[in-house]
Amino acid sequence: MCKPVLIALLTLGLSACVTSAPPDTFEISAPPLVPNVAGRTRAQILIPEPTAIKTLDSEKIVVKPTPYSVEYLANSQWSDRLPRMVQLRLLQAFENSGRVGAVGVPGQGLAIDYQLVMEVRKFEINAASAARATIEISVKALNDRNGSVVRTRVFGTEVPVAGATNADYVAALDRAFDKISGEIVGWTLALI
Repeated sequence: MCKPVLIALLTLGLSACVTSAPPDTFEISAPPLVPNVAGRTRAQILIPEPTAIKTLDSEKIVVKPTPYSVEYLANSQWSDRLPRMVQLRLLQAFENSGRVGAVGVPGQGLAIDYQLVMEVRKFEINAASAARATIEISVKALNDRNGSVVRTRVFGTEVPVAGATNADYVAALDRAFDKISGEIVGWTLALI
């Protein structure tokens, strides 16, 4: 093999080893214990994975610079797909309430009384003017024994972003999710 070809192959091999820094990885924190939640139930609640449009059904953190455009937070990602993370953190919120018989996800073998069928409609940084975290989740409480929808409600909240770093944006989304998960738990317990 001639020297120029060998040098070119070596250079190509070395450049393939050089990669850019991995993105910062974030997650929603586990919801705190939910104090002063009215109601208690012995019911067993199933939380299937929420549905979401493709924009939200990924590890990317959504930023909306205008109402009709979508971007993603630079050099950042969620630790898991957003719907899966919402599902598991909401499960923890119910567990932390200490007011349900049992709560689980599909495949855990519970004798289900109710399901919470959800759609994540918004989980984004609205950056059109003053940046704020915006979350909107539609929830259907489904009686699993007879298949009827007991009630449907859309939960939504906005929290201002305090700062301009990626960590500040994620912290605002985290605070917004804490608020909305507490509302979902309280609503469900009052309903069933």
